[in-house]
Amino acid sequence: MARMTPSEAFVETLVANGVTDIFGIMGSAFMDAMDIFAPAGIRLVPVVHEQGAAHMADGYARASGRHGVVIGQNGPGISNCVTAVAAAYWAHSPVVMITPETGTMGMGLGGFQEANQLPMFQEFVKYQGHVNNPNRMAEFTGRCFDRAMSEIGPTQLNIPRDYFYGDIDVEIPQPMRLDRGPGGEKVLAEAVELLAQAKFPVILSGGGVVMADAVQECVAFAERLGAPVVNSYLHNDSFPADHELWCGPLGYQGSKAAMKLIAQADVIVALGSRLGPFGTLPQHGMDYWPKDAKIIQIDADHKMLGLVKKISVGICGDAGSAATALTRMLSDKTLACDANRADRAATIAGEKKDWEAELDAWKHETDDFSQDMLAEAEKEEGNWLAPRQVLRELENALPADVMVSTDIGNINSVANSYLRFNRPRSFFAPMSFGNCGYALPTMIGAKAAAPERPAIAYAGDGAWAMSMNEVLTAVRHDIPVTAVVFHNRQWGAEKKNQVDFYGRRFVAGELDSPSFAEIGRSMGSEGITVDEMGDVGAALKKAVDMQMNDGKTTVVEIMCNRELGDPFRKDALSKPVRHLAKYKDYV
Repeated sequence: MARMTPSEAFVETLVANGVTDIFGIMGSAFMDAMDIFAPAGIRLVPVVHEQGAAHMADGYARASGRHGVVIGQNGPGISNCVTAVAAAYWAHSPVVMITPETGTMGMGLGGFQEANQLPMFQEFVKYQGHVNNPNRMAEFTGRCFDRAMSEIGPTQLNIPRDYFYGDIDVEIPQPMRLDRGPGGEKVLAEAVELLAQAKFPVILSGGGVVMADAVQECVAFAERLGAPVVNSYLHNDSFPADHELWCGPLGYQGSKAAMKLIAQADVIVALGSRLGPFGTLPQHGMDYWPKDAKIIQIDADHKMLGLVKKISVGICGDAGSAATALTRMLSDKTLACDANRADRAATIAGEKKDWEAELDAWKHETDDFSQDMLAEAEKEEGNWLAPRQVLRELENALPADVMVSTDIGNINSVANSYLRFNRPRSFFAPMSFGNCGYALPTMIGAKAAAPERPAIAYAGDGAWAMSMNEVLTAVRHDIPVTAVVFHNRQWGAEKKNQVDFYGRRFVAGELDSPSFAEIGRSMGSEGITVDEMGDVGAALKKAVDMQMNDGKTTVVEIMCNRELGDPFRKDALSKPVRHLAKYKDYV
């Protein structure tokens, strides 16, 4: 036991958990602790808006595998973080949300910046630690860090602001980390029996593979089976794209090769995946999920097993440990799939080749609206670039070892067809929460965690306008990133619904904006505007070169036409029905 203030106990517990970076905006609620961040080796990165801070903590956690930490002033500073913490929740990021609150003697009196902060976050965190006595500061702080790792998601540490002061005797708790195993012997044996009989096994590699740092274990497992590997939705970095068994992502705007191959599966191994509904929906006109395939699901959270899909075997375990155990158990067995390994390899190669050829040829969207927009673009002055061609050019120009974040929106979703990675912890997206304003701040956080890696954020002009203020954070604090902004002057994802269901009656979907490259320059970044297809790749390479060699943040603004990819979910809306006479034409 040592004598110290609660602020010192709080900061020393952060140090014990390896915290070196915190994102947020300074505030009086935690100033006594903030005053000793620097001598403790902790950098507070001041942001422009607290939502950006929590996204940065999310990106930091996902890039590093360590905690991402965010803090803010009680009341409005904390409430600004809710959206981003929700995104971290669906990404299973170990973010610790520190929420100083109104002092204990003022609670319930309606004082300045008073709010009940625990209910704000309860739906989006795995654990809430409320410091109910200054003597327990280190205990609750340590527990929030432990639970973020063990529960694989955000936690909240709520601290009355007057509890930072005083003198206490305290022992700083050391971190506790779970050593997750492969799962129970019985279910592993059942999985081996199913796999031994499988003639066309397919592995679905999910986010749990990335979080467990288990990509190589997944590779070894796939090679033993000779099984095609598909990525779960928005986890394109869960299997190396340069491997012959890689087939691409499922879900919205995913790989047709992946979909056609999993459609043939008689046994699917969902490795580190909750099998979320949005990642298995029909796409490209294909209802590809095999109705009769047996499913072996492996997840570290037992509550996910069988939640979305009916499964044959459920294994609660670490993705890497489970893959290793199954590979070992299968090593000396004769498998049914061994007999047709060569034919399966040829099928995999053929489907991948066909999909790549289709992407090469897919210059423009073919629906009537996009054709009308293409004709309109040809009449306009200047060049409006086709989104799919732009995405292919960007893909070809991406540097090795790149990290890419995508915001929500139409062009960003189409990018799912074109983003491939050979290293885990490379792809960042807002997952099932799907909030705008995600990509830039998340990539700033990822860059802070991995400054040696190229960092690129994709955003449409609508989502970009929500978060572009964080260019100031990147510039002010020397965290250089490259932002690619698709400037097509519309809320494309929702506008597509108005095209398909509402007779092209466009309400609130049009955006008229100045040059985002110019705005970037006014904030201290570099700015490049691209309106020629041949300049897309060169612009990206120049921006990345300035990022890596000169420490420069760059906004690459690409002037895109108004072509639109398929909507997120064709089953989400239906043709409108109107009964009142004044609405009779609105069908």
